[in-house]
Amino acid sequence: MSSEGKKLFNIIILGVSFMFIFTAFQSCGNIAQTVITNLNNTDFHGSGYTSMSIIYGVLSASNLISPSLVAVVGPQFSMVVSGVFYSLYIAVFIQPATWAFYTASVLIGIAAAVLWTAQGNCLTENSDENTIGRNSGIFWALLQFSLIFGNLYIYLAWQGKTHISESDRRTVFIALTVISLVGTVLFFLIRKQEDTKAPGDDESTNEILGESSSAGNKMMRAVAAFKRSITLSFTKEMLLLSVTTAYTGLVLTFFSGVYGTCIGAVNRFGSEEKSLIGLSGIFIGVGEILGGGIFGLLSKKSRSGRNPVVMLGILVHFIAFYLIFFNMPNDAPIAPMEGTDQIAYMIPSKEVAMLCSFLLGLGDSCFNTQLLSILGFLYSEDSAPAFAIFKFVQSICAAVAYFYSNYFLLQWQLLIMVLVGFFGTITFFTVEWEAAAALAARGSDYSSI
Repeated sequence: MSSEGKKLFNIIILGVSFMFIFTAFQSCGNIAQTVITNLNNTDFHGSGYTSMSIIYGVLSASNLISPSLVAVVGPQFSMVVSGVFYSLYIAVFIQPATWAFYTASVLIGIAAAVLWTAQGNCLTENSDENTIGRNSGIFWALLQFSLIFGNLYIYLAWQGKTHISESDRRTVFIALTVISLVGTVLFFLIRKQEDTKAPGDDESTNEILGESSSAGNKMMRAVAAFKRSITLSFTKEMLLLSVTTAYTGLVLTFFSGVYGTCIGAVNRFGSEEKSLIGLSGIFIGVGEILGGGIFGLLSKKSRSGRNPVVMLGILVHFIAFYLIFFNMPNDAPIAPMEGTDQIAYMIPSKEVAMLCSFLLGLGDSCFNTQLLSILGFLYSEDSAPAFAIFKFVQSICAAVAYFYSNYFLLQWQLLIMVLVGFFGTITFFTVEWEAAAALAARGSDYSSI
């Protein structure tokens, strides 16, 4: 197999592995609060929102050390170990205990930081300036198939059910645990790239992330990766992109946890309210996959860069937020187990709710494919630290959002996302314009997203 063929194979395996792991984890996130609400009459007294807040809080802090860990053990082994911890978190729901639930939340936060840092490193190692847009799209589209499969099962299994039994819960989470383990094993199929470093590149970050049997060299690489992360985090481009990244963290919380809970709490949806959570996840996945395909795989046909895609993303999200504001009861995110009988400015519509799910996924893919692309382009020599900073900002904002989701009415959560999204779009435009100017100064053709 040629070098380019091997790189494309690695990207596909990377995407498929993440697809399996996040088929399990995102499905778990979508139904966690609903399942936990049914458990809170027992000895279990956890909160899905609190768990996710812990996960993203620990994830954000762990991103300070994740580049060092990836530098020492390598991206492939880092992803394998992280995948095991994802599986353990999901397995907790088979026989829930409050202490195990929150302990697993801490452990998966650490694992997630390492997993996504290693993913960014692997994506960049297998891409170049001309293929980073395409590869970002392939990875994102494959990853987002995870929203289809798990949620389709939930929709079919829970259709017509208003209460989730112990048997239903165990069946779902045993299946999700096995699926997560399959994705973890697939990481072993990723093929190592040959060292193509040119003479004189001894100080590059690629060497920092290379392999060495010397414990002293590994420690030096770990320290160097940590220092580089701190340095990069205060650059102008990274600070500007952090606003955009913060917005993706807020949206991640909303569509992966809050919106499904809102749908499941609306009593006017009748006996379909629980199965609609799964159907909503499917429509989010369709939007994500469509966006990844169009804006990633077809990126070479674009001559105008990343900004039009991000502009489309924010417009699509604003339409979704407007419709959700009119369609969903204001107390839906914090409704009790009995649900809510309130209405917003229209009778709650299942069709509008599913349309909003699709729009949330489509807009999210616009932002994430372009962020992956611009980070891989700007920081091709510093991929692990750059992607660690990306996940640090995204996860800390997701943690904050999960925390306030316990208390804030729907209208305030939507308002926060509108404001941060507006400013995040402007800051992304600024960085992209500067990237275009840099390409023009080098005499390169500005044709890849």
